[in-house]
Amino acid sequence: MTLDDLRVFVAVCRAGSLSSVARELGCTQSAVSQHVKRLERETGVTLLERQPRGVVPTRAGRVLETAAAEGISGLDLAIRQLRDLVDGESGFVRVATGATSVRHFMSEAVVAYRRRHPKVNLEFRTVSSGRGSFDALADGTLDLAWITLGPPVRGIEQRPVVELPWVLAVRADDPLAGRPYVDAGADLRDVRLIRLPPNSASAAHLDAACAELGVRLAHDTSVADWDTALLLAELGVGRAVVPAFPGLPAPGSGEAEGDLRLIPLPALRPLPVGWAVRRWDALSPPARAFADLVESHRRGAQG
Repeated sequence: MTLDDLRVFVAVCRAGSLSSVARELGCTQSAVSQHVKRLERETGVTLLERQPRGVVPTRAGRVLETAAAEGISGLDLAIRQLRDLVDGESGFVRVATGATSVRHFMSEAVVAYRRRHPKVNLEFRTVSSGRGSFDALADGTLDLAWITLGPPVRGIEQRPVVELPWVLAVRADDPLAGRPYVDAGADLRDVRLIRLPPNSASAAHLDAACAELGVRLAHDTSVADWDTALLLAELGVGRAVVPAFPGLPAPGSGEAEGDLRLIPLPALRPLPVGWAVRRWDALSPPARAFADLVESHRRGAQG
């Protein structure tokens, strides 16, 4: 039984497929299967159940996967910390976030961090889902993830940084554009909106906040990110409910960007965003410094 055997086994359990892991590792499916078979010989139990559309861990496999993932993550963390001790101010900080988040939440902090820590390599990675971010944090391939905060996740620590109020984005000539605020409980019932990414945590939070008011939103257009929703609203394609993220005109201030108007939705519960990590006390010094710098910039901007 080798560390590579365990790494491959954990990857197979998470992917649910021998072939996809083989493609990712650049080897044959047979080679991946040999890693699993070696573990099964060593443990004396069947670890994977073959199904028509992939594989799933058996009960014994789940036990080994949990233990192996925890052990591998701890070893990877220890190796990174040893490298940080050797390199001093150098090292890597690997962050899960999208271009929209970097632009609106981290741009000033990235510039400041680069000046203070010129030898640290910042890596920004796009992860398709919150679950994917949590898995990457758990197995040690990421240090930090910028997420919409949600329910507790086993093995993950979440830290709130800022709460974003919701606003209705409309074109300047929209009948609602002159309102000081919009009553979500009454004014959104018959309004068809541009939909946020349906699988995103922000969309789920918005749906839950509306449900608390007895409102079910209707949609006729879907987008992949907040910036696109704002652009379509400005073009008059539709209306959009989005969080008031940094860089937007102050809601209700009368300021505008082009033909866009933002109207507060005070009744909707704000959207909490912030950091997710495996363990704060185990973060490398460069990663902790970056997280703290982003947080201080965001809190300073709010203040």
